[in-house]
Amino acid sequence: MLCVVDYGVGNLYSLCSSLAAVGAEAVVSGDPEVIAKADKIILPGVGAFGDAAAKLRENGLDKLIIERANAGVPLMGICLGMQMLFDESHEFGCHKGLGLIPGKVISMEGVIAPELKIPQMGWNALHFPNAELKSSSPVFRDIDEGEFVYFVHSYYASECEADTVAVCDCGVPITAAVVRGNVMGCQFHPEKSSKAGLKILKNFCEGDFGGAR
Repeated sequence: MLCVVDYGVGNLYSLCSSLAAVGAEAVVSGDPEVIAKADKIILPGVGAFGDAAAKLRENGLDKLIIERANAGVPLMGICLGMQMLFDESHEFGCHKGLGLIPGKVISMEGVIAPELKIPQMGWNALHFPNAELKSSSPVFRDIDEGEFVYFVHSYYASECEADTVAVCDCGVPITAAVVRGNVMGCQFHPEKSSKAGLKILKNFCEGDFGGAR
């Protein structure tokens, strides 16, 4: 069973529509008992990190997601959901993340090229700086260098180079996707990224991740 975690901060309709388009049957739930039975988990999210982290803690979903990921269940975070995978975020203060991937989330302000607008909103190309990591990840199978995907964000993951499978160019490389064993995240929205995004979702739904952290 594929479970999309509903904790009140995700655009679930477009994600579920895209999953249906690639033939995946997803259960949308915030019920810990349902999530605990899932074979694969997607953690979506839009909005502020602190609010999302608080909502996950309300029903102990943060601890449950960590437990399931550490047990080898494939987990994909999308946009804010990807940022939640890291140790901490510095968005409006310092907030603790799930700690499944080492790194921290910081503002793009003062980092990206000054002529570029924040938030990054729109299409940008994926680049794969770590060929070995890409080739070992089922999620990015058949995703080509330079494929365009859709972003909406003002903060990004930093200090995570070892697990960064894809970046986008904002005058400097900005983390676009990460992979650490069975845990992965997309800063972009695959559900809004046309054929490339649908392929990534399909790869996640059908991929064999080996069950190991």
